[in-house]
Amino acid sequence: MTAAPATLDRIRHHLVGLRMPRALEVLEHLLRQLERGEISALEAIDGLLDAELSLREGRRVKAALKMGRLLTVKTLAGFDFAFQPSLDRNRILTLAGLDFISRHEVVHFLGQPGCGKTHLAIALAVEAVQAGRSVYFTTLAELVGSLAKAEREGTLRERIRFLCRPQLLVVDEIGYLPVVAGGGNLFFQLVNARYERGAMILTSNRGFAEWGEVFGDTVVATALLDRLLHHAIVVRIEGASYRLRRHADLLPDTSSARPIASPEPPRRRGRPPKLRTADLSAAT
Repeated sequence: MTAAPATLDRIRHHLVGLRMPRALEVLEHLLRQLERGEISALEAIDGLLDAELSLREGRRVKAALKMGRLLTVKTLAGFDFAFQPSLDRNRILTLAGLDFISRHEVVHFLGQPGCGKTHLAIALAVEAVQAGRSVYFTTLAELVGSLAKAEREGTLRERIRFLCRPQLLVVDEIGYLPVVAGGGNLFFQLVNARYERGAMILTSNRGFAEWGEVFGDTVVATALLDRLLHHAIVVRIEGASYRLRRHADLLPDTSSARPIASPEPPRRRGRPPKLRTADLSAAT
């Protein structure tokens, strides 16, 4: 049955008033399908609402990605697992279930440059955004820089509070650039504030045994790892650089290079002893 023009005009007016532009776009098409008997009235209503919901969900995801600083979108579907046979695909897909976020765990991706650590970290962050979880992405250098700036301006507490809000914090490129003096101490304060309260994903090209060198202080590194490995999932990627796969013959032989390996400490129960910030400051 053809809808009366007056009724159709009211429906259009209501859709405009309700700010449902996508529903307004598909209205005519759904009505034609309804008139031809291709869909039922309920299916027409469902199609109308589904079109609008899809548009709004797309906008939400886009805004959340921008707010989380995920400007380059990577997906698990776009990751070449065949190029990295050391990776357990099922283990990564299990992480995509996002239970580690609910458990406030820390996921570590360790491997040489170009092996896919950042791709996987971003892909899991995108999965989290699509599932409605709040996410924030940063490199270690950017993070420490922002914390140092906040400390100079007397707003460190507020900055740490801001960085504790996201359900998932992704810190990329640990070990790529030297950490400024006092940076390890600042990073520890953030890690300690998020400990057992928020999940993290960390990527690094350095083994845990080298973190004293990365942060310029073994005391700070030990305190960091004490928190970061208590509820941890460690994923080591042994493969070569994906970006340089076509130019492998031009690279120096790295077959004798020291692999990234560091024994995982035994899992322990209970909260670790508190390490006072003053003690860390005195050690840096």
